[in-house]
Amino acid sequence: MNARVRLHLVTAGAVLAGVAVFPAAAYAEDGDSAGVQVTVDIAEIREPGVLALSVAGSAVALTENGSTLLVRQFTGTLPTVTVTDTRTAEEVPPGASWAVLGSSTNFTGSAGQAPITADHLGWKPHLVDGGESGGLVTEGEEVVTVLDDPTQPGNNVGLTDQELLVSTFDSAAVAGDSYAVNADLYLRTPADVAAGQYTATLTLSLFE
Repeated sequence: MNARVRLHLVTAGAVLAGVAVFPAAAYAEDGDSAGVQVTVDIAEIREPGVLALSVAGSAVALTENGSTLLVRQFTGTLPTVTVTDTRTAEEVPPGASWAVLGSSTNFTGSAGQAPITADHLGWKPHLVDGGESGGLVTEGEEVVTVLDDPTQPGNNVGLTDQELLVSTFDSAAVAGDSYAVNADLYLRTPADVAAGQYTATLTLSLFE
């Protein structure tokens, strides 16, 4: 083999007797396989907490109890009202507080009787379950009727306006818990009130 041929083989490295020769490569045998593990870490979707109001019933019937010669009285118990706050303290707006307020319409007679105005309906709230608030959630004061002497200054107005059922002054401090309250209800009317069925709507609203 002369020098010219040796140079040709070194530079081309591939021509010998008219056949192309390439560097050796690895080939998989038939049936071989390789796996690649693919992983992903999916975080749980966390819904933001909410402040919500629920009431254990949609109606209450008042029955006569404790009437006198001058005043007829009809009593009952407000279905338990629950305030649930599933928020974290960080989700609560700074300085926020919440309250449940109640007001009643007039009592309308089913047979055309003169209505009994809402100032004849009073209540006395009771905190049923204060959660773990440590006294930061409290029931409202009693509101008596227009036929009563006030038990607190100016509270003989009945449920004509938004009266306090339950509240807290620090929403963040009581977040993540639930609180239950009910109330004694009493309707007081003059003794000569017309007989018949009467209906009113007591609206409860949660504000923050």
